[in-house]
Amino acid sequence: TSPAITPNALDLVLPKAQGKTTNVQQVSVSIGSDLKFYIDDQQVAKSQIAGKLNQFLKGAETPTVLLRAAEGVPIEEAVYVMDIANKNSYKIVLAVRPE
Repeated sequence: TSPAITPNALDLVLPKAQGKTTNVQQVSVSIGSDLKFYIDDQQVAKSQIAGKLNQFLKGAETPTVLLRAAEGVPIEEAVYVMDIANKNSYKIVLAVRPE
């Protein structure tokens, strides 16, 4: 069996931007440079993201998704997750590292 993946194991190199992420996350979606998707620390198939987010955020007053995409991930992959958030009225925050 493979070792358990913890949030710290997903050490992504994030794009740079001024400012910082200040919103409190309720669930994070990470896209690795290998284009594998994770919800919090659990690897999931791309096709399962919408259903898993609905499970995690059901009943949340302000459902929020923190999107962590590794530097160099095609924008279409990030837009896929953003579209799911938009269709479900989830607040979405893009994680970046400070410049």
